[in-house]
Amino acid sequence: MKINTAEFIISNSIVSKCPPERLPEYAFIGRSNVGKSSLINMLTNHKNLAKTSARPGKTQLINHFKINNNWFLVDLPGYGYARVSKKTKEVFQKFITDYFEKREQLVCAFVLIDIRHEAQKIDLEFITYLGETGVPFCIIFTKADKISKGKIEQHVAAYRKALLANNWEEMPQYFVTSSLENTGRDTVLEYIDAVNQEIFKSNENFI
Repeated sequence: MKINTAEFIISNSIVSKCPPERLPEYAFIGRSNVGKSSLINMLTNHKNLAKTSARPGKTQLINHFKINNNWFLVDLPGYGYARVSKKTKEVFQKFITDYFEKREQLVCAFVLIDIRHEAQKIDLEFITYLGETGVPFCIIFTKADKISKGKIEQHVAAYRKALLANNWEEMPQYFVTSSLENTGRDTVLEYIDAVNQEIFKSNENFI
C-alpha cells in the first residue's frame, strides 16, 4: 500500500463524537513509551503526524487520522505508566474501553509491545481483555533495532508460550518493526490493505 495522504481529523474523549464516516478503523495502542507515535509516523511516512515526546503518557485522547481518504488510523492513549492523576487514568480507561466495545467501524486493533522486554503482565492482560471482548487484533513488536535477532526470537517465543499457557489456541498475527530502520512497514501496510480490500468487497456496512 502506498500512503498518498494522511490527514489529522479530530481528537476527543467521547466515542459518539468520533468521525461518522463508515470507513474501517485500525487502532494503535500499547504501554506508554512503547514507540507508538514513531511507529505511526513511520507507517504514514510523515515525520510529525503523531506527536512524539520524551514524556510517557502524552497521548490522552482518541486521535483520528484519515489515510488515503478510505480508512482511519486511530491513535489511542497508552495504558500503564503515565504521569497523570489516578482520576485521569480512570477516565483514560473508560473511553478506551468504550471505544473498543462500542465503535462499530473498528476492524482491527494493533497492540504495540516493546520487543526489548520479556513478556510483561500488563501487555498480556490487555491482550486477554481484547480476546474476551471479541476485538480483532494483531501484535506489533516495536524497537527491533535495539536488540539482536536471537533476542527478538526469544522474546516472541516467550509471548507465544505465555499466551498458549493462558488458553490461547495459537499466537495472534504479529509483526516485528523498527521505526528507526523502517523494518516491518511494508508488511503492516500490506496487511491493512488486504483487510480493507476484503471489507470493501464483501461488507455492505462500509462504503
